[in-house]
Amino acid sequence: MPPPAGAGPSGFHAELTRAVREVNARLTDANEARESALPACRRVIRSAGSAIRAVHRLEPARADELASESEQALREAQKMLEPFPSVSFAGFLHDAEKEYAEARFTIAFIAGAPLPLPEDLGVAGPSWLKGLAEAASELRRHALDRLRAGDLERAESLLGVMDDVYDSLMTIDFPDAITGGLRRTVDALRAVTERTRGDVTTTAVQDRLQQALKRD
Repeated sequence: MPPPAGAGPSGFHAELTRAVREVNARLTDANEARESALPACRRVIRSAGSAIRAVHRLEPARADELASESEQALREAQKMLEPFPSVSFAGFLHDAEKEYAEARFTIAFIAGAPLPLPEDLGVAGPSWLKGLAEAASELRRHALDRLRAGDLERAESLLGVMDDVYDSLMTIDFPDAITGGLRRTVDALRAVTERTRGDVTTTAVQDRLQQALKRD
């Protein structure tokens, strides 16, 4: 490439060297932020998963504690990556946000608490939507636990939440590039919901038969 008009070879070389050095410095900063944010995102996912398991073990206080740990790690990662949007959109931050949202949703659903909104959780819209779908799928395990405990009414209530979430997410119709692959997550939720409906229906029928036999 010829040097810019009016610039001698030495001037062009100095300008080129300076420009490359500046770009290299920005890339170095972005890479350092990425390397620092990755462990924080792993902590988000680990704590969120542990929070969900604590919910299923009926340990709400422990679940809240772990969800708070997940949130703290998420805020660290978000802060590190805020100056570098290209790194933020690479995928691993989205996954961490989704896992944190899933934990908060699962806690809220099982506790009967209000629905956490995206601004409440401090996550992007696609992360919120996918976390919502995956939390609804998590309710299958809790519904089966309630069926085994003889609490059919509670299992039916959880199935109702799963239905509501699925129906709402079916209205989201954008390409995967916009939603982060939401369609596949919603398809998985549909399958989980139908299996849960079959289990709840079978138990309900058996319960009615037992009640009829007792009356006879």
